[in-house]
Amino acid sequence: MSRGFVKEDDSQQPPIVPPRAALPPNTPNYVTPRGLELLRQELAELEAERGQAETNRDNDTDRTRQLSLLNGKLSALGARIASAKVIDPRQQPADEVRFGASVALVTRSGGKPGTERRFTIVGVDEASIAEGKIAFVAPIARAVQGARLGQQVTLHLGPKPEVVEVTSISYDGGS
Repeated sequence: MSRGFVKEDDSQQPPIVPPRAALPPNTPNYVTPRGLELLRQELAELEAERGQAETNRDNDTDRTRQLSLLNGKLSALGARIASAKVIDPRQQPADEVRFGASVALVTRSGGKPGTERRFTIVGVDEASIAEGKIAFVAPIARAVQGARLGQQVTLHLGPKPEVVEVTSISYDGGS
């Protein structure tokens, strides 16, 4: 029989487990209380999905592949949760930009003067540009950490430096 008509066994190739958000080496895994809650919800959802996959006996090859993928995701997530260091934003100094701060910056020079940026500094797994949440390891977050209300900071995010002023700092308790 010609090999052209034989189905190749897909289970020979291990599934590729997508990596979690990057965390630089030797960097603590800071999370907000809300970020830890989201990680735990994700864990519960993956465990439920694995439970369903274990009971599905329709196709053993697909089941084995799906279980391998889910176990890889669960392992990576478990390691991330185990390394989490919860920082309660309400315990941060109210007049200084730290982890968990919601910040407003206004461009003073180097970019479009008067342009305002607003974001909250969170853990790498909680970061979402669409929600205005920036990981604490992102260049803009690192540049403003430690700044105080009214202080000007130079950002080096593009081809030319931009001077911004911290116009607002707030901590809402771990959003």
